[in-house]
Amino acid sequence: MMNTTQLQAHLREVTFFVALVCFSVASRPPYVAATCMELCITLALFLLYLLKLNKLLTFFFWPLIDVFNSLFAAVFICIISLVAVFTYTIKGTLVGGLMGLVASALCSLDGYYLFKTITFNMPTTAERSGA
Repeated sequence: MMNTTQLQAHLREVTFFVALVCFSVASRPPYVAATCMELCITLALFLLYLLKLNKLLTFFFWPLIDVFNSLFAAVFICIISLVAVFTYTIKGTLVGGLMGLVASALCSLDGYYLFKTITFNMPTTAERSGA
């Protein structure tokens, strides 16, 4: 069973991949490189959590790194997508830009949700209630 963080990572990966395919079809190398970079970073973090490597690397606060990644990706992809939408000459660029905007919205929601669930050394709700 997937938790919401894994589901959000899947949705982000799918939208990044669709945007990457659209930009590739339209032959727009700068947009392809930017989208590919974000797809690789998201996939790397997903694999890190899937393989439970975050338990081995304890010197990082992984939830906060994931929040920063989500928010940085949202801003970066939003800017790239807006430029792609406003300067498109091929429909693949327009569709890729629109998918990038969808990915940007998903990244923003992911970052907001993750930030709301970080406890910052406070006991979680279950521990506070004594359950």
